[in-house]
Amino acid sequence: MAGNTKKKTIKTIKINADKCNGCRACEVICSAVHAAPKYSSNNPARSRIRVIRDPLADIYIPVLAGEYAVAECAGRDKYTIDGKEYDECSFCRASCPSREEFKEPDSGLPLKCDMCEEDGSPQCVKWCLVDALTFEEREEEVEELEAK
Repeated sequence: MAGNTKKKTIKTIKINADKCNGCRACEVICSAVHAAPKYSSNNPARSRIRVIRDPLADIYIPVLAGEYAVAECAGRDKYTIDGKEYDECSFCRASCPSREEFKEPDSGLPLKCDMCEEDGSPQCVKWCLVDALTFEEREEEVEELEAK
């Protein structure tokens, strides 16, 4: 059943890992923005962005929290970056039963990046001093299905 098309705004944070220096300012501001009350504390475990680090190799890769995965994935691929091997979970954005990343430390509830909707734009992007994170908005045509 075809429906009408409408424009939908897609918001993304682009990550340039080559620019990231591992300062973790993105983690700090994200955890402060999501503290209750806002800015009252700083616990990077509450951050919706994590920097995967290998300081000896000077590799830092920011990863945003994505959707919750009810079950553990079957993928266990390996990736080699500058001679170091990483497993697929290292770069996964999902909160899943097999790991602790992107879970609220007190309750264990999954965390997901909300693009700082209340603040108008992602604070991690504003606080990234080396421009490793950039915020983009674009419009896409999407088909709206008609209800029966």
